[in-house]
Amino acid sequence: MAFLQRAFTTRELHDPSWLRRVFGDTRLAPLWAAARLYLGYQWLLAGWHKLWGEERWVNVPGQDGLPLQGFWQRVTAIPEEGSPPIKYDWYRDFLHYMLQHEWYTWFSWVIALGEVLAGVALIVGAFTGLAALGGALMNFNFLLAGSASTNPVLFVIAILILFGWKVAGWIGIDRWLLPALGTPWEPGAVFAGPSAGASGRPQGGRSPT
Repeated sequence: MAFLQRAFTTRELHDPSWLRRVFGDTRLAPLWAAARLYLGYQWLLAGWHKLWGEERWVNVPGQDGLPLQGFWQRVTAIPEEGSPPIKYDWYRDFLHYMLQHEWYTWFSWVIALGEVLAGVALIVGAFTGLAALGGALMNFNFLLAGSASTNPVLFVIAILILFGWKVAGWIGIDRWLLPALGTPWEPGAVFAGPSAGASGRPQGGRSPT
């Protein structure tokens, strides 16, 4: 046990080569682009129906959020027989709180606009990782509310795109956006400051190996 502890504290553990290839090799960018486009289309379609469809959730005078209100009322109800849709009491209490305070009137806008924005960002490949994270959070909440539908499949795709964020937007705007903006742990050309070289790295730093 002491040997294992010393081994893990004195060296960095690396991912296997196949994992780095799948989530970090730009040669697989077309595969990630296909998954990204499919997921983005699904979110854009869902948000479009909520904003402008025949049974839209919002943009209806005096009736904004009523479909969401009905959904929350249905999933929080505890049937006399069988198990309720929501398995966790804390989440049911959370939806009850939003129902009592009529949050569905504005939260329906958050969901509809969030779905559209996530869909557009994924389709054009801009901030792909953040868009996939937002989509995954929406899927997760729908699953907690007992709504399966396509949510499990879309959730898995979103998580995979989130893991492959470095190359998922390579065939898209992220190909230029990420080098310009960088990440919180490695700023890009826009935030690197005047001491940065052409590569966006501070001058005098270590060269990549």
